[in-house]
Amino acid sequence: MIRSPLMTVMTDAVMKASRSLKRDFGEVENLQVSRKGPGDFVSAADRKAEKILREALEKARPGYGLVMEEEGVVEGTDTSHRWHIDPLDGTTNFLHGLPQFAISVGLERDGQIVAGVIYDPAKDELFIAERGKGAYLNNRRIRVAARNDLADAVVGCGLPHIGRGDHGLFLRETAAVMGNVGGMRRFGAASLDLAYVACGRFDAYWERGLNSWDIAAGILMIREAGGFISDADGGSDPLTKGSVACGNEIMHRELLRLLKKAKG
Repeated sequence: MIRSPLMTVMTDAVMKASRSLKRDFGEVENLQVSRKGPGDFVSAADRKAEKILREALEKARPGYGLVMEEEGVVEGTDTSHRWHIDPLDGTTNFLHGLPQFAISVGLERDGQIVAGVIYDPAKDELFIAERGKGAYLNNRRIRVAARNDLADAVVGCGLPHIGRGDHGLFLRETAAVMGNVGGMRRFGAASLDLAYVACGRFDAYWERGLNSWDIAAGILMIREAGGFISDADGGSDPLTKGSVACGNEIMHRELLRLLKKAKG
């Protein structure tokens, strides 16, 4: 388990925000039957969790910059550090009462992600990683899966939806991948998809159209768990490209090969 002061700061902030999300998630089912629907309520839950995270992190590390889903970019006086914060990854799941969502916080230092926390409040699963110190799930060291045959692999993906993403490209990529793997899954929370690769539940995963707060913590999680991660076209900077492809060395290479084939 990582017990550094930095990890304590991050996990304390995330757990504080999670208590707010858990309470709000308990109300979503009741809101499903209202005429107005739960949309406004969920966006308020999102903003409230982000405010809790921001206040806790700013108090512990004054001067650090922030990149946030709701409030955007806040420049800090410390130009070397900035937090990438997603207070509710999997908003659509949350909105529909599906217990697959997470809080994700990553710390960037001089252009490199050096620490990450991903917490799933519904399952009480805490994924943490710090550069050079490994990756953990609830105090247990995690590693990417060792499978080397695509035919045995379960591969996670993201789905474009109305008004978002290149639907034609995704259909070509899916066709290229699905005929070569043991199964495909779409769970709807990118940070957890990355954490699932890191702990071996998924053998590989790809998605396009992501933001830095979706993937900052997960990028480090994969690497500290012994995995390989790039953007979906094989580039070395998924954080700025906004897409990911990952797995162990062989799965990552084979997934990129199939995605390249689909792109033509």
